[in-house]
Amino acid sequence: MTKTRLEAFSDGVIAILITIMVLELKVPHESSLAALKPLIPTLLSYIISFIIIGIYWGNHHHLLHTVKNVNSQIIWANLHLLFWISLIPFATAWMGENDFSSLTVAGYACIHTCCGFAYYILLLAIIKTVPKDSPLLIPLEKQQRKGLASFLIFLASIPIAFVNSILAACLFSLVALIWFIPDRNIEKIVKE
Repeated sequence: MTKTRLEAFSDGVIAILITIMVLELKVPHESSLAALKPLIPTLLSYIISFIIIGIYWGNHHHLLHTVKNVNSQIIWANLHLLFWISLIPFATAWMGENDFSSLTVAGYACIHTCCGFAYYILLLAIIKTVPKDSPLLIPLEKQQRKGLASFLIFLASIPIAFVNSILAACLFSLVALIWFIPDRNIEKIVKE
């Protein structure tokens, strides 16, 4: 399989997931602002998930720039990541429909913990293919540290959700901030 095919497949899956999420936003039958109020939790959960999926997509795109040859380990690690990302629309809808209840926020955090772990596995599979003297190892090792930190934050947000679901949701935002801008060093090194 070529890298282009892997990227196209991944992009298609992510585009479909975002489309599925937006379909959960039900149009109110009235035209008043008051009719929008019950939709706020659903809209908020959609916005959070859209941003997080967008961040996964951007960082995934940069990560795949480092790949020269796609092997079966990378294919399966990528599918593993896409599987967990594909559960985000379910968790998003569940959380939004239930006004960010503790259990739904904890479930959302569980799925993101698995997404983070899967991204980390994909990163390790890609690092194995990079020559030991490559300058790409420096930004990839930085991503490893960010990946581990994100995994631990999502993991911590699971029990925190049962104490304070808003605090757990704030932790999701912290992870989003960590990954918001993909590592530009990868772009520089790949261009050279």
